[in-house]
Amino acid sequence: MSKLRILYVASEINPFLQTSEVANFVRKLPQEMQERGMEIRILVPRFGLINERKNRLHEVVRLSGINITVGDEEKPLIIKVASIPNAKLQVYFIDNEDYFQRKHVFFDKENRFYEDNDERAIFFCKGVLETVKKLGWSPDIVHCNDWMTALIPLYLKTTYKNDPMFKDSKSVFSVYNNSFSYRFPEDLVEKAKAMDVDEAMLSHLRSGDFEGFIRMGCAYADVVVKADEDFSESLTGILNDLSEKKIELTEEDENVAERYYTLYTGLVG
Repeated sequence: MSKLRILYVASEINPFLQTSEVANFVRKLPQEMQERGMEIRILVPRFGLINERKNRLHEVVRLSGINITVGDEEKPLIIKVASIPNAKLQVYFIDNEDYFQRKHVFFDKENRFYEDNDERAIFFCKGVLETVKKLGWSPDIVHCNDWMTALIPLYLKTTYKNDPMFKDSKSVFSVYNNSFSYRFPEDLVEKAKAMDVDEAMLSHLRSGDFEGFIRMGCAYADVVVKADEDFSESLTGILNDLSEKKIELTEEDENVAERYYTLYTGLVG
């Protein structure tokens, strides 16, 4: 049997950036899976407070240069790469001057939520899949973490369903309690469109909020993981509706790596 290929996608990873427990999870689990013989790729945004010189990021010219469509606009995609110290793992960074060259992540220095965080998420999700295509690396599992990655399961089942790189890929969506209260304008649905994606498929996004993104990820992922203990009542309700494909699996669980290994191998069958 050939090595299982797992693509991890998240908004953060240690030691480059940490704002929540997601960064620790995406640092530990890929290495655990690699040590079990799996082939790993990790993609995150290149937020501006990641120090490129200190972390030895450099541009991968052969992967850069694609334009990503967000609504009516096209934005150039820049790909950078760095290695995790003391681990045989590389991290690919999705970058764009308009979206990620800021010294803050989702909130500005006045603690105001960036109004274009929806566009940043859409650009990131599309950019991830286009980067993997350019890499020529076909993942068996795409493990998406937190709200910023929520559109990837949808795009895998629509825009990329017949693409040789993704036609057999399964998606896992891990939900964390990293909610925000901001509501995006109605044009969010229009901006998230892509080939073979119509408005009906994006109906969950009409709410324009955190829960809308979570509903999107849950609707199209093959498996949904409840990765935190404490969720709001409404978020708990969303996950409780997914009994057939929901798994509760937090970092504190015993044998967490072994359980993920079983999940991944079972999904691929």
